[in-house]
Amino acid sequence: MPEALFGELLRQFFRALLIGGLFCTAGQLLFDLANLTPAHTMSILVSTGSLLAICGIYPALVDFAGFGASLPILNFGNLLVSGAREGALADGFLGILTGMLKPVSAGITAAVVFGFLVALFCKPKG
Repeated sequence: MPEALFGELLRQFFRALLIGGLFCTAGQLLFDLANLTPAHTMSILVSTGSLLAICGIYPALVDFAGFGASLPILNFGNLLVSGAREGALADGFLGILTGMLKPVSAGITAAVVFGFLVALFCKPKG
């Protein structure tokens, strides 16, 4: 029994590394070869995640790769689309706007709070 569990764990790690690594490689290639700014690269990745979610592909990637597809920036676009879809079904047109922010609010709040804390203790270079 432990050998089977260990084998499944290794398969999950491999799938997470494969898909997450492909996403990160694509982002790095966009950044390096297309000479895009980090903001442009991030916008393209979020938009790609949104399009994959609209087409129904991203949830299948999450099922296959687990945390390897749940962690990268592409998942932010996926969460926006899925939240907007759920909000629209629950509350109509207004639910699109409010539902979109529910799944990502914790991440946005953490980014603001930690960004503020870092700004308190670090002197920006300029």
